Amino acid sequence: MSALSAPDRSRAVAVWLFAVAALVLFMVIVGGATRLTGSGLSITEWRPVTGTLPPLSDAQWAKEFELYKSIPQYQQVNRGMSLEAFKFIYWWEWGHRFLGRLVGLAFALPFAIFLFRRQIPQRLIGRCWALFALGGLQGAIGWWMVASGLSERITVAPERLMTHLGMAFFLLAALLWTGLEAWNGPSRRPARGPWPKAALALAVMVYVQILLGALVAGNDAGYVLTDWPLMDGRWFPEGYASSALWSTIAHSIPAVQFNHRIGAYILCIGAAILIAVCLRTRQGSPGLRTMGLALGVGIFSQAALGVWTLISATPLSLGLAHQGAAAGLLGLATGFLWMARRA
Repeated sequence: MSALSAPDRSRAVAVWLFAVAALVLFMVIVGGATRLTGSGLSITEWRPVTGTLPPLSDAQWAKEFELYKSIPQYQQVNRGMSLEAFKFIYWWEWGHRFLGRLVGLAFALPFAIFLFRRQIPQRLIGRCWALFALGGLQGAIGWWMVASGLSERITVAPERLMTHLGMAFFLLAALLWTGLEAWNGPSRRPARGPWPKAALALAVMVYVQILLGALVAGNDAGYVLTDWPLMDGRWFPEGYASSALWSTIAHSIPAVQFNHRIGAYILCIGAAILIAVCLRTRQGSPGLRTMGLALGVGIFSQAALGVWTLISATPLSLGLAHQGAAAGLLGLATGFLWMARRA
């Protein structure tokens, strides 16, 4: 290997990717706060460059407030709100967008430096370019989501919120996976046995459950049907089906909440099986079994937190904890899958 060729692994590149993943996690939590405080539509224009600076004068604040007054959310929900109340929701949305720009900068600048110095393992360069492209696409998806609430709706479309949140979680998992690859180098041989398939199934289930949760959030379904295990005194909620299949899946409040509950129950069954196997078998490395136990316990803990959040009618603190824990759970599932494929 020549002095200028990329090494098989790079701890510096791994630390960079893990740091960007931490920023994405923080942005997910701030995005949750932006949604729960009803702040996401307070900035009604997409200005990728000039929007970096917040309003700096009374005239600029007045202009932003007038733009907000023209959308249905103000007219139907917040009519008569004060400028100070508007500033509160504006700062949440501005902070969320600023973090998006910061994440892009934190990825792009080190990426360029590592490329110039040829420190990125050759097999990971394409993945890093893909992450860069997906990060840019996420910004466009974010505006596509916001735009859905500026003309006819008072909130963003649930399916667009699901797309935006789903991409954020996908980027988080991809950053962690690529960081693990950079830290450890290529696998010498693929793992065999049931672990890789089981780990993949659990990771997919966790991700799908996150998407179902995004539909709950997009429909504000965490504020209704707050009894558990029943739903308004029923095992199967009244009014589940809507006029069409997609309308039922994405827009029916009883349906999205019921589907999210069923997803949690299925995940808990998978977690119970995983914990039992990890405790009783000697197959797989001790580290893999420990990670499996952590994932299983994490699934049960997240389910319990979800029930607590629901019966409390989703206060800000519990809503943020539930969303942050979902990110942590996906991180565990990603790490478990990565280890299972190399064990």
